[in-house]
Amino acid sequence: MFNFEGIDHFQLAAPAGCEQEARRFFNGILGMEELPKPETLSPAGCWFRCGNQEIHIGIEEPFNPAKKAHPALIVTNLDDLEQHLVESGIQIIADKPIEGRRRFFVNDPFGNRIEFLEYKEA
Repeated sequence: MFNFEGIDHFQLAAPAGCEQEARRFFNGILGMEELPKPETLSPAGCWFRCGNQEIHIGIEEPFNPAKKAHPALIVTNLDDLEQHLVESGIQIIADKPIEGRRRFFVNDPFGNRIEFLEYKEA
């Protein structure tokens, strides 16, 4: 019998030459630590730590951003993150409410959809 224990990482696609902009957004604005990529992998793209998981930015040509499929990142102090993103010039995208959660979306620099959410007590 097997069990799933969680998610190690998820990958977002981005266009060639995206690394500087990815670092500005994921490290500079979101404050995620950049991780070294294994030498056995392509040097293109970059990796970041998100809590106990990782976000991998991989190169895809031709590139098409994910407009519907998306990661949802759990955040504490969602209001503080929202204010920080607005002050950083990032557009906040509201969506339909879900009971027990407060959430919003943003697009990364490449147009990929990312959800941020915080669980609310009932």
